[in-house]
Amino acid sequence: MSEAELLLRLAELERENHKLKRINHALIERVESSNVQGANPYAAFEHAVVLADQVRERTEALNDALSELKVSHRALKNANQIADLANQRLVDAIESISDAFVLFDRERRIVLFNSKFQGVWKGTGQVIATGTTIRDIRRLADQHGLIAEEYDGTGDANKVFRMSSGQWVQMSERPTSDGGMVILYTDISQLKAAETERREAALAQKSLLLQRTVDNLSQGVALVNASDQLEIWNDRFLTLTGVSRSEAESFPPFRALNLKHFHDNNAKGRQPGSSHIMRHNDHIIEVRTHAMPDGGYVNTYTDITERYQYAETLKESEQWIRLITDHVPALIAYVGDDLCYRFTNKVYDEWYGWERGKLTGESITQVHGKRGFNELEPYVQRALSGENVTFDIAERNASGEQRYMLKSYVPNIGEDGKTVGFFVMIRDITDRRKVALELEEAYQTLEHRVDERTSELTAVNEHLLTEIEERTQVEARLREAKKDAEQANLSKTKFLAAVSHDLLQPLNAARLFTGALAEKELTNVTRPLVNSVSHALSDVESLLGTLVDISKLDAGVVTPDITTFRVRDLMENIANEFCQFAQKDGLKMSYIPSSATISTDSQLLARILRNFLSNAIRYTTKGRILFGCRRKKHSLAIEVWDTGVGIPEAQLQEVFQEFRRLNPQGLGSDTSSDKSGDKGLGLGLAIVDKISGVLGHPITVHSIEGKGSVFAVEVPYGELALYSEVPGTDWAAAADCLQGAHIWVIDNDLAICQGMQTLLEGWGCRVTTALSLEHLLQRVDPTKDPVDLLIADYHLDNGNNGVDAARGLAKRLPHPLSVLMITANYNKDLKQEIRELGYILMNKPVKPLKLKSTLLHLLKDR
Repeated sequence: MSEAELLLRLAELERENHKLKRINHALIERVESSNVQGANPYAAFEHAVVLADQVRERTEALNDALSELKVSHRALKNANQIADLANQRLVDAIESISDAFVLFDRERRIVLFNSKFQGVWKGTGQVIATGTTIRDIRRLADQHGLIAEEYDGTGDANKVFRMSSGQWVQMSERPTSDGGMVILYTDISQLKAAETERREAALAQKSLLLQRTVDNLSQGVALVNASDQLEIWNDRFLTLTGVSRSEAESFPPFRALNLKHFHDNNAKGRQPGSSHIMRHNDHIIEVRTHAMPDGGYVNTYTDITERYQYAETLKESEQWIRLITDHVPALIAYVGDDLCYRFTNKVYDEWYGWERGKLTGESITQVHGKRGFNELEPYVQRALSGENVTFDIAERNASGEQRYMLKSYVPNIGEDGKTVGFFVMIRDITDRRKVALELEEAYQTLEHRVDERTSELTAVNEHLLTEIEERTQVEARLREAKKDAEQANLSKTKFLAAVSHDLLQPLNAARLFTGALAEKELTNVTRPLVNSVSHALSDVESLLGTLVDISKLDAGVVTPDITTFRVRDLMENIANEFCQFAQKDGLKMSYIPSSATISTDSQLLARILRNFLSNAIRYTTKGRILFGCRRKKHSLAIEVWDTGVGIPEAQLQEVFQEFRRLNPQGLGSDTSSDKSGDKGLGLGLAIVDKISGVLGHPITVHSIEGKGSVFAVEVPYGELALYSEVPGTDWAAAADCLQGAHIWVIDNDLAICQGMQTLLEGWGCRVTTALSLEHLLQRVDPTKDPVDLLIADYHLDNGNNGVDAARGLAKRLPHPLSVLMITANYNKDLKQEIRELGYILMNKPVKPLKLKSTLLHLLKDR
């Protein structure tokens, strides 16, 4: 029972006792008054006894209540002592807490606090007492400036304060059961200091990692803050800009550095990723500006000298191609799969009356009009489906004159097997057509006159003689026209043959640059671009090589270099090469070797055999290809058998004509055998026919439509001369022979020198380039400087050549010199001269893989 209940019980007992006393007093007075009045004594006594019993009972009850009250007083006193002891212990416990402690009641008035909380107000002159509200505490804290900063904590009601004394305090609030609140103020200064230390260490580590990352970048990097101060940089930045390390470490304003050619006054206003090109110390540098949210920016500096020079070389190559095509009398153009022009030569623009270069990007309908395009559309669709199309059509030129044009559409197949456009080649055949019509009219007229005069032959003999004379004159005019046409064609072929060296010079440089670029580590974005450029250059090389070969063969400037050799050596190399192509297309290729010895030009014969195998793979979808020899009495027949679509008998001789390619679908085949990757012009077998005429080797072909074909060339036997064969090279053992090899290069084309140096240095060689022998002697000392190989171009400036340069250099060297001669000249006498000198000859354009194989062979013993 609580103290309050005991007090209530005591008050109730006292009231009842007082009531009993009043009743007892009233009864006594009544008894006494009854005695005076003479009542019955016995009744009075009896009544008194009853009253006495009642008084005694009530008195005993009162005594019991008083006893209980004493016990309650004793329990209350003990409870008060226990409460005082618990309160004292609570005060001692609160004092023992290391944090400042404050207890508030439900009205948020202070009930209890410890000395730590009192010590917070030390020095302010403010005394905090019981009853002070929490609002007063906050007001006094603001008034005395105790709190410097306030932060929201991580808990639901936690806050963090930075005191004006530098101390950090965390406030924790907890409600009590009676609606009050307990607040603890915990000193977290050491925790904050440790956290700050860890944060600074982590920041320092991140800064170190960032600096190391920046130092390992191939680009120059400079971070400029919003105050225009240089904060972070790497060594590449110092190298590219010429800024000294001491200048950078002084953290000056960025615009105070000696970078006038690099400063960009609009850097802050540039869009992210904006760039501009600068020149510094013969280097082309791309500067990219990347804006940051805080107002600063990051500049990246990339040395793009090689890429810039490569782009310039490609641009120069394109100019050469345009120069050649602009002087070709035929109309040449390229149309994309969107039917828009991508390229037109000068003759094409002039014939249709367009300003030079304005046709690029225009639709084909802009030239021919809707009506003219409707006539061309069927042929265009056939070309876009991958078919070579040749047709003649009547058109009007820019002057309104109607001419007859022979058009050829050659599809351009992409790597994915889809047609991405087609080449257009147009020749004006109006004069030839007129001559043909005149012949036909003359023939019809002659026949008519003969029929009319047959019955009167004797009488009109003089008239017949006149007609014969007229026919003779017509035939003379036809022969003259044919002679003019052949002369024009010969002039064209001689022109292309003569400019082959100048045409292949920039193409050779481009191939060297792409080969060097492919040797480097490239990103996933750059690698496809390099491969695309390499494939495009290969296509241009193949196209121009084929055209030049046709021109040289037509011009009669190709003479065979007859040697005697084992046919096995030639056929094994070709078989190994085409077995991979056949396997890639799912075909089985068999090769039967032969020990026969033949006498012919190995390079021209290899060209014939490669064309046979290329056509066999191209027009065979399934089955096999057989490559072997058949011995005859006076010659060896080298044959290529295939199980392809075959050739109709009526077209067996047509396949050897220029620009004629058979359509496999037109041969009744159920599949299109012409591989999607083929980009030929229909010149392969035409070249074979011309080479066979030069060599005097008969070509035979047999075919069954739908079952396959057999192409064969007959080569005379020969007797093998005594000579020592070059032993095979262990390429695995010679893989490191290029490392540190000293190679001198002489070429009168600066672009080729730069491309050759880039490619060879990528293989680990030490390269010195020069434009002539005199230039080389200015850069090296032959008596002291080491040299392992000389690479020289045969055609040099001022009438000089690479052979004379090699001889002049050999006289100055104390040891023999290995020489690799490079030329675009296929002359037989030149080959023989270089062979007799013991030099190695390589024709342009130089392929990087072939060059590397040749160098490994020449330098395997160094």
